[in-house]
Amino acid sequence: MWTKKAVVLLSGALRLGALQPWRTIASRQSSTTSHTVNSIILRSLKDHYVEVSKMTPPPKISPPSPYSVVKGALDSGGPVLKGEFQDEEISISVMRMADFGGSGDETGDDGINQLFLHVDISKPGQEESLHFLCGLYPDALGIHSVSLRAKAESSGYLVVPSKYNGPVFEDIDEKVRDALHGYIEERGITESLFPFLQAWLYVKDHRDLMRWFKTVGTFVNESNQEALQA
Repeated sequence: MWTKKAVVLLSGALRLGALQPWRTIASRQSSTTSHTVNSIILRSLKDHYVEVSKMTPPPKISPPSPYSVVKGALDSGGPVLKGEFQDEEISISVMRMADFGGSGDETGDDGINQLFLHVDISKPGQEESLHFLCGLYPDALGIHSVSLRAKAESSGYLVVPSKYNGPVFEDIDEKVRDALHGYIEERGITESLFPFLQAWLYVKDHRDLMRWFKTVGTFVNESNQEALQA
């Protein structure tokens, strides 16, 4: 005789057995869909990686004297060039004007035609550096602002200013503006920097893009392996 408890257990087991195959099928269908989507992404990433890897790099250009490339600059967000003038140390960082919040109407040479320079000039024994923010073009360089900033000695990066950052450059007397332009020109901060920095940005962008394809592809591929094992 079947006891009431045994009947209940058997009934529950039968229901579970009836439902489990559908759960398994749904799980397999989900895994299959995920695998298909991941495969499409991986194939697209690979195609674009190959296409980008075939792009012709710009001719190798050396920076103008007295500047040299900062070691590891391609893999960091810090200064690109460093140089010396008398007892001064000069570092130069660069970015696209569009990245800084420009109009985005750049044309030619893959859009790297308008650049922003952060020029930091420091002297030994002084806690602050003279900082110039400049716009750099193929045939011109203009100063946007001049300020004194504390320098973080441990990292070499500029600290965000916490005090008066100087007047609007266009509001300064014309003679003072001309003198400040002469000051940075004497230190080699001119449009002569443009060809090198334009080529450097191209190489950095290409390098970052290739790295992006690799890292995203690696992540998706690991997800793909997990989907196959599910």
